[in-house]
Order: sequence, then structure tokens, then C-alpha cells
Amino acid sequence: MSDLPQTPSFRLDGKRAVVTGAGRGIGLAAAAALAQAGASVTLVARTAREIEVAAAQIGQGAIAAPLDVSDLDAVAGFFAGREAFDILVNNAGTNRPMPMWEVSEADYDAVLDLNLKSAFFVAQACARQMIAVGRPGSLIHMGSQMGHVGGPNRSLYCASKWALEGMNKAIALDLAPHQIRSNTIAPTFIETPLTKPMFEDAAFRDSVLAKIKLGRIGTVEDLMGAVLFLASDASALMTGTSLVVDGGWTAG
Repeated sequence: MSDLPQTPSFRLDGKRAVVTGAGRGIGLAAAAALAQAGASVTLVARTAREIEVAAAQIGQGAIAAPLDVSDLDAVAGFFAGREAFDILVNNAGTNRPMPMWEVSEADYDAVLDLNLKSAFFVAQACARQMIAVGRPGSLIHMGSQMGHVGGPNRSLYCASKWALEGMNKAIALDLAPHQIRSNTIAPTFIETPLTKPMFEDAAFRDSVLAKIKLGRIGTVEDLMGAVLFLASDASALMTGTSLVVDGGWTAG
């Protein structure tokens, strides 16, 4: 009789993880999910007080590390000055919803610089440290369903998230020989402090719910399992792909 296959572990004991944009919303949930699975988590965001409170709330040795990921010199210094991480959740991002004809150059730069440029150089700095010490790992980039479809008033956001998907695939190919995996998570609308004001507009909320086939706005808890899956050995053969968590939005 052959040995019974064993489910790969979702535990992350002994692993080091870093989460950007970790003070609230999706980033905070990602950090909590990783810590609850045993990882030592470093929370990164611009606002020191926010991540200090979050780290204390998470406990389990979670560390707050103030960092502006749009400052690329600071990003390089942050990673170079630390032991290599095993897991990155590349989550910091922004959005400026408006019709394309209203977009200014400043709007374009604000969205593309944070959502794409900073995401690239955070991933690069993290991967360099992994490669230097021969450490396999998992890079998880927070994309969006808007990286798979279009949406009204989302020209900048879609541009950044579609680009993130392409970037992820190329990064995955570069890093595969080093056993470093790279994947995205593509959520639908998730209720967070950033999006909550949008849902106060009943017409907007109804338009969103009409597209989400499961009939509800997403919660941050809906993404915690996806983060844990991509961070753990349970997804050991996954790289260069996107885990779409959209309640059926992109299905039709």
C-alpha cells in the first residue's frame, strides 16, 4: 500500500513576513493572517502610530516599521538593513476615481507611482535579499479585479493593476530559478476605511452589488485565506498567476 498523501502545511512558523500598507484594511488583515499562522510579521506604513497600534493588537512578536514606500532610497535601506524575509505582501496602494477626461498629470503620477513603481521596487529589494542568502520565498502583490476587467472612473487604477499583473508574471519567471514565487491576489470591492465612504452612495453600492454574483460587498476576512494560501507550502507550485477573489464579478 502506498503512503497516504499529506496536506501541505498552512503554518508559517519560523517564517519572516513583511506587509506594506499594513496599518488598516486589507494590509492589517494580511498581517494578522500571517501572524495567526505563526509568522514573525513586520508591519510597514507611513503612519507610525497606526502600525504601532496594529502591531500591538496583533501581538505574537509583530513589529511596526514606519516607511514611505514611495521613497525608493528608504525602501532599499529598509530591506538592506534587515535579515531576508520569506514572505512579502506588497499591499500599499491608492486610487483616484474620476472620468478619464478629468485626470491630471499629478493624479496619474500619484496612482501609478505608488501602485506600480513602488510595488516594483519593494519587490526588487525584498527579492535581492532572498537571492543573496539563497532563501526561497513568496511575493504576494495586492492587485484587483480591475486588473482583469475595466471599470468606469477607474482609468488610472485599471492601468496600474493591469500593469501589476504583467509585472507579476515577468517577475515570477525571473525569480523561479531561485525558488521565489510571485503571485497576485485580485479582490473585488472590499469594505475598508478607504472604500466605506463610497458605499454611502446608494446608487454606487447597488451598481457594485449587481456585478458581484454572490450578492455582497467583500470583507477583509475574505482575503485572509488567500494570503495564507499563497504564503504557505499549500501553494508551492503556484507562481506567475492571480488568485481572483471577486464573488463572480469577472465570470460574466
